[in-house]
Amino acid sequence: MELFLYNSLTRSKERFQPLTPGQVGLYTCGPTVYNYAHIGNLRTYLFEDVLKRALAYNGYTVKHVMNITDVGHLTGDRDMGRDKLEEGARREGKTAWEIAAYYTAAFRQDMERLNILEPSIWCKATDTIPEQIALIQTLEEKGYTYRTRDGIYFDTARFPDYTKLSHQNIEALQEGARVEINPEKRNATDFALWKFSPADVRRQMEWDSPWGTGFPGWHIECSAMSMKYLGDQLDIHCGGTDHIDVHHTNEIAQSEAATGKPFFRFWMHGAFLIISGGKKMAKSEGNFMTLENAFVQNGIDPLAYRYAAFLTHYRKPMEYSPEAMEGAVNGVRHLRNQVRTLKDAADGKQGQIGDDLRVQFLKEINDDLNMPRAMAVVQELLKSDRAPEDKLATVFDFDRVLGLDLAQVDKADTLPAAIEQMVAERIKAREARDFARSDELRDAIEAQGYAVQDTPEGMKVFKP
Repeated sequence: MELFLYNSLTRSKERFQPLTPGQVGLYTCGPTVYNYAHIGNLRTYLFEDVLKRALAYNGYTVKHVMNITDVGHLTGDRDMGRDKLEEGARREGKTAWEIAAYYTAAFRQDMERLNILEPSIWCKATDTIPEQIALIQTLEEKGYTYRTRDGIYFDTARFPDYTKLSHQNIEALQEGARVEINPEKRNATDFALWKFSPADVRRQMEWDSPWGTGFPGWHIECSAMSMKYLGDQLDIHCGGTDHIDVHHTNEIAQSEAATGKPFFRFWMHGAFLIISGGKKMAKSEGNFMTLENAFVQNGIDPLAYRYAAFLTHYRKPMEYSPEAMEGAVNGVRHLRNQVRTLKDAADGKQGQIGDDLRVQFLKEINDDLNMPRAMAVVQELLKSDRAPEDKLATVFDFDRVLGLDLAQVDKADTLPAAIEQMVAERIKAREARDFARSDELRDAIEAQGYAVQDTPEGMKVFKP
């Protein structure tokens, strides 16, 4: 079945075919490790994980590269402000290297909690300084660079297709340039390839270069690393929608100027997570929540957030609210309970994957990763009158894309005697329409770490 993906470069859904038959080169912009990733950031990584799983489900072998930005990302995307890693070091009284190591580990823990598959290759900006310098030298030799007092810049006027990804009006960009822009820049859109260390300051992260001691710009690292590790297998490049106007636009300009070849063929971007009321979640807004403080510390399984992400298409803004998250918690609990029930009924029998529903599921994910529709197919399966073992085999097959670890859900366990007693009392209370007592018993059962669900088939109590 053909796979169609939305390409930000053409602003249309296109049939995907890799450059090398059967193999896909995938590059995803990783975190800048100066602070925790917030759950809005993590939504992007979830969409990318679904993409990777969907590619594998379609039979492709995926070579996935993710960078760790541990130097060069300034607080203003257009080369303004301070380096985020140096700023993090000042904030926490640690070295920039310690900050990078700590928040890299925290990010990887978040990925594990969300069951996001690890990339084939992790690469750090600080490990590829020679490659970045070499790429800048190539641009210099081809006449795309110039020098100012604070660094080496890319001359965007030399690259006529500069706005082919962002589709921005270049005149408007020039007129709306921010006030902090380097007055030596020839064009407002020009960007730093190499920044010089201030003469009176010793940076924690700096390197010698043909132009002087300093550090690379944020954009050059992704070009250098993707070309180093993927070579000519530049199929899909992903990130958040906030990368379109600056970071990814600059990546394309410098890469194609250096090589004279098209850079990645498909550019895919996930939409923002917004707080109830319509405001984007962002560290700069001070309104961000992490997986730890929003879920783990509240006893909520992080996979509930993964489930929640499936209910909104990745290109549409997703709203975060306590009500929405409560719905997701209940949704993933219900799904697990259905799997437990099927495991009990199947009693170890091996089932057959339902080819008709598998085709329908594949059709939905191949329509630009339409996870809301794919989840509807999951529910259609679970409500069908198929044999329990066949339902189980099919939902486990779907979970290759869902990544909800449904095969790890235990069969319904025998409840402890004390819990069984409360369950029996609650059934009697509900039969007597004593709902206050029923609620009291439900709370007592849940306080012991069990989930309680009232379904048309009766009350179900299980470990979530």
